[in-house]
Amino acid sequence: MSEPLHIVQYPHPVLRTVSKPLERLDQNFQSTIRGMFELMYAAYGIGLAANQVGLPFRFFILNLMADPNQPEHEQVFINPEIIKRHSGEEGEEGCLSLPALYGKVHRAKRVRVRSYNLKGELVEVDADGLYARAIQHEIDHLDGKLFIDYLSVLKRATVSKQIRQFEKDFAESQSIGALASTETLQSQVNLIRTASVVPAPVLPPRLPAGVERPSGSRETTA
Repeated sequence: MSEPLHIVQYPHPVLRTVSKPLERLDQNFQSTIRGMFELMYAAYGIGLAANQVGLPFRFFILNLMADPNQPEHEQVFINPEIIKRHSGEEGEEGCLSLPALYGKVHRAKRVRVRSYNLKGELVEVDADGLYARAIQHEIDHLDGKLFIDYLSVLKRATVSKQIRQFEKDFAESQSIGALASTETLQSQVNLIRTASVVPAPVLPPRLPAGVERPSGSRETTA
């Protein structure tokens, strides 16, 4: 990657690209994961999918504490698959690629997910509540879906102005050359997708020690 790892904003085409399963891991992967956690913490999120940083591969990260000072809660899911879903409930969600936009989404209350960890071990995890919701949200990202796709007609109408503003801002960035055309961006994504491993990242700056979440911040953003 020629530019620093960063969170892409809607409507970047990588967010609508179905991610490719990872075939193997290398030392660059660890650097990518660390960079993603840094970006997630800086944005006060609890989860981040690979395609949210322009990488169309099937992995995502979570830390439900959203706290860089609690690394013991960090999790990495590689080639995840939901194998069981139970019940259902509605809850509020947000997205780091659609900042400051929130809406209620109906999802399974409990899930069982099978994935590989950083050691290459195949593991199964049972999750409920926010944990289950975050997993489903991130796997949707890997399938090219966004939480706004699940909003009710009424709710979609109430946030339509925000969505149009994202699209307008994106188009303006393209018009001044800050972003490539959508066709070029999609071509770049398709090229990255042909790789068998995650490209070496240009890492973002590390967070200063002791960074804290601001009071009143939302904790359902991923």
